[in-house]
Amino acid sequence: MTPVLDTHGISLHYDTVGDGEPLLFLHGGLGAGDNWRFIFAEAPHGFRVIAPDQRGHGRSTNPSRVLTFRQIAADTFALLDHLAIDRVKAIGVSGGGIALLHMATMQPARLDAMVVVSAPPYFPPQARAIQSQYREEKLPEAERDALRRRHVHGDAQIQTLFENVRGFATDYDDVRFTPPLLGTITARTLIVFGDRDVLYPVGLAFDLHAAIPRSYLWVVPNGAHGPVFGVHAPRFAETALAFLRGEWG
Repeated sequence: MTPVLDTHGISLHYDTVGDGEPLLFLHGGLGAGDNWRFIFAEAPHGFRVIAPDQRGHGRSTNPSRVLTFRQIAADTFALLDHLAIDRVKAIGVSGGGIALLHMATMQPARLDAMVVVSAPPYFPPQARAIQSQYREEKLPEAERDALRRRHVHGDAQIQTLFENVRGFATDYDDVRFTPPLLGTITARTLIVFGDRDVLYPVGLAFDLHAAIPRSYLWVVPNGAHGPVFGVHAPRFAETALAFLRGEWG
């Protein structure tokens, strides 16, 4: 059985793989903790990967059916407390990156370094338009099959997640990172954006870079949303690990 933590009204399932310095991985929306394997063939040398299934995703539950990135951040802090981890390095993709921004502004001292991928400071109109119409039937069949393999609680779980995404379209409170708030982040931060992201225009990456004090910006040429998988995975893995290990000047 995989480890599970009961916290904040949910059962949070998570995996830990490898040995060494703790490395938190937060997946994107409709994903699961083991998505890190699409980037790294195995646990990166010198790191212990901690990969939760966020509330309502994968094996984790969410009886309230309410999903916010601020709450995901609080769940993740509870997991780190449970594992007696005071300070961590992290990678967050899309919604996982938004949760990392919450963590880094809620408790700045607990994030040593983070790689934030395709995570905006706010949802622009083009993202809200897509979110408002987001439904399972719009996905290719292969992606729908993957959803069913990943989310073990069945169709009701999957439909709730799509409802959550549609709810983001009208929520103006949860994802609202102003420059002064971003300025409180103390973690070394690598911001990764694709220049062909249909959800978030690349200009948002420059806004993040301007506001986060110790930040670096990597714009992936011809990169779509979440440009860290598939053909981009090897270079991302090499670059992100070098950054997290402190090899950048």
